[in-house]
Amino acid sequence: MKILAIGQNYAEHNKELNNAIPTEPVVFMKPDSAILKNNKPFFIPDFTEELHYETELIVKFNRLGKNIDAKFSQRYFAEIGLGVDFTARDLQRKLKAGGKPWEISKSFDNSAVIGNFLPVAELGDIQNISFRLDLNGKTVQNGNSSNMIFPINELISYVSRFFTIKIGDILFTGTPEGVGKVAIGDRLEGYIFDKKMFDFYVK
Repeated sequence: MKILAIGQNYAEHNKELNNAIPTEPVVFMKPDSAILKNNKPFFIPDFTEELHYETELIVKFNRLGKNIDAKFSQRYFAEIGLGVDFTARDLQRKLKAGGKPWEISKSFDNSAVIGNFLPVAELGDIQNISFRLDLNGKTVQNGNSSNMIFPINELISYVSRFFTIKIGDILFTGTPEGVGKVAIGDRLEGYIFDKKMFDFYVK
């Protein structure tokens, strides 16, 4: 399986990082070795001094697809969950400044936390899903899919132009504002509406 991820998909997040608003989805990938599941602890790697959390709605595909029309995108998944796209911000900043690919700052081992999933039927309008991240008991990110620059169906259509979607693949859909640094001992709890989707510690 593969992880397809979207960057810069919330306007306020772009503002906090001084990024321009994209005119088409910003896509990158994470390997399967990036997956961290079952609320296992996340260990800060030794190559970064500025490790940021980015909480995101995630989509799990259940059908094979290619060149998917946006109006048919919802046929390709039945569950939406919550995850964390960990980012070595200092490494990303350095690579971007040099005009180099910044894949290693996003795609390193255990950088893709995958929490629980909920049936789409329980969520209602997929473009009106509220979610949040609590860091040590305090809410630091509070998002809603209605604020996405590119909605989920358009993201699926776009990425499927370039990559064949396979059963079990995951799509990270972008993070809202409020990203920040984590430290050893931090506890991260993620929610969709009032349902806890993950709960793990940083070590």
